[in-house]
Parts: sequence; structure tokens; C-alpha cells
Amino acid sequence: MEAASAVARGFDPARHVLIAGPTASGKSALALALARDQGGVIVNADAIQVYENWRILTARPSAEEAALAPHALYGHLPADHPYSVGEWLRDVARLLQGGQRLIITGGTGLYFTALTEGLADIPETPPHIRAMGEARLQRDGLEVIAGELDAQTAARIDLRNPARVMRAWEVLKTTGKGLAQWQDDTPAPLLPLDHAQTALFDAPKDWLTPRIETRFHTMVAAGALDEARANLATWSPALPASKAIGAAELIAVLQDQMTLPEAIARATILTRQFAKRQRTWFKARMKAWQTIHPSVLA
Repeated sequence: MEAASAVARGFDPARHVLIAGPTASGKSALALALARDQGGVIVNADAIQVYENWRILTARPSAEEAALAPHALYGHLPADHPYSVGEWLRDVARLLQGGQRLIITGGTGLYFTALTEGLADIPETPPHIRAMGEARLQRDGLEVIAGELDAQTAARIDLRNPARVMRAWEVLKTTGKGLAQWQDDTPAPLLPLDHAQTALFDAPKDWLTPRIETRFHTMVAAGALDEARANLATWSPALPASKAIGAAELIAVLQDQMTLPEAIARATILTRQFAKRQRTWFKARMKAWQTIHPSVLA
């Protein structure tokens, strides 16, 4: 904590702070030092840490850490709640209206870009349109679906990416307006980048990998398997909270479908892959952020 406090002294206590970085890079330590030493509310910007049923597995702040400073948007949702980026922004807007300094930290890059660049308020896709699209994709193929998009949207997206094409098709069918037009009509950002201080943890693979390789062992030692046991009766891979890395593997251990060493190895691989995707997003979308090498907190 001493090193984190030293880094925290370089921040203006009167301004909001945004802290992003890949999993296991040490973001929470800096956020806690800032809130403890300078004041402020630590706000979660991780799409999985919002769920109440996985505290250890998602590395939510411990009870001891939560007692050191105010925390918000951690573990406040039931496992079956489909939490969207738009809903997260509305929650953050309410916190901003409270007038307190916010220290927003997490690893979900889309949350940060939506916060600082704005987010098109596109209506949710009705289930029947999504089902129709999936059936069309199976019957007619991606090229036919892509051919039904408006020209402006088709020129912007990767037409070989099924997820992007189907999202654009669903938006067009739901609203009658192309995705590109929705993007062009995006409202002003809730917290523009120049209205906050930023810290992006630049965690190189060779520095981060050893931390990831010990991370899941530490979680198991802290009681992650017991946490999985508490979730066993209501477990369903379809639940939004079930996307927590390692959840399916620990449930498989309890169902005698996998050994604990196998689950740890698998979860470690998934975490490394996830961290790689995070680093790719940060590199592409957050070039204007101040970078910090996480070793400064060691």
C-alpha cells in the first residue's frame, strides 16, 4: 500500500479518476490508496463484479478493503440480471449527480469508452426479432443477412464477423434505423476524457502472466470452491453471472466432471486469454490515457 500511496500523490484530489487495466494488474490497490488518502467513492467498472453471488471468483473488494473507503456498484445485482452498458452509465450518472469525487476502476473497456465518448441509446432487441435473425442466419447464411443492411452501416462494420452483422441487422429490424445512424446521433459523453484524470495499467504479458498463474490458486485457497458450492443449486450457464471466469470449471469439479487441478489449469488459460483481449482493446481504444507500469505499485 505504501507504493500505491506514493503513486496516488500524483493525482489531483479534486478531480474524478478513471483507472483501467487488464485483470490481475493491480488497479484496485491504486483506487483504494486514492480513496483512502484523498477521499472519493470507488466505483466498479467491471461487468462481472456487479453480481452478488461471486465475490471471491470475480476478485471483488474484500470486506476489509470495503471498510477502508466507500465502494459503489459492486455485487449489487442478482445473478440473473442482464446488466447493460447503458444501465451502468445510468448508475454512474446518479453517482455523479451526488457531487462526490468518483474513482472509477475496472477492466471492462466498453464501459470506459461509453463513459468518455458517449453511447448510442439503442433500444433493446425484442426476443422474437433475435430468434428470427438466428433462424435466418442458419437458413440463408451471413452474406444474405449482410446484404440487407443499410449501405452506411455495411461500410463501417466487418461483414465477415457474424456477431457484428447480426447486431446491425437486429438494430435495423427493431428500430427501422441503421446502426451507423444511431452511432452518428450518439449524445455527448457523461464524463469526457479531459474532465478526468486517467491511469491505464500497461501490463506486459511477461509481467502479467506469472500473476495470472498464481491468481486462481489464491482464489481457491480463499474459498472459491465453497463459493461455487453455494451457487450449485441455482447454477445455470445461461445466467449473466455465470460468465465469471472459472465458474463453470468449479461447478464441474463439484459435479465430478473435472478435477480441481484441471479446473485451475483451465481457468488460468481462460484468464490469460481474457487479459489478452483486454490489452488489445486498451491499445486500440484508449491511446489518449496516461499509462502506468504496474510494477510501480510493487
